[in-house]
Amino acid sequence: MERYLEVSLECMIDVGEMIISRQSLKKPESYKEILIILGDNGILPQDFSRKISPAADFRGELLHMYADIDMDKVYLSLQNHPGDLEKFARYITLYLEKTD
Repeated sequence: MERYLEVSLECMIDVGEMIISRQSLKKPESYKEILIILGDNGILPQDFSRKISPAADFRGELLHMYADIDMDKVYLSLQNHPGDLEKFARYITLYLEKTD
């Protein structure tokens, strides 16, 4: 489960980086800032981007601290935010449809 969560969060970050690059937006200084920049530029709703930005830090924990992963934290993340990845995908789809 933790691996699927890690890959999902990585995809979210990669998509954000691609959009930022394509639109020549401010270069992020952290993975967390990628999501905030998307909100600041109307690609994601700003309140949503601020809500999900800590997920970028959590992705780092899953990737680099795999021996010390708190499974309760993984479980709570999935229980408390089950639709956030789907919402992200919908917001990105809406943005891409507007830019075509």
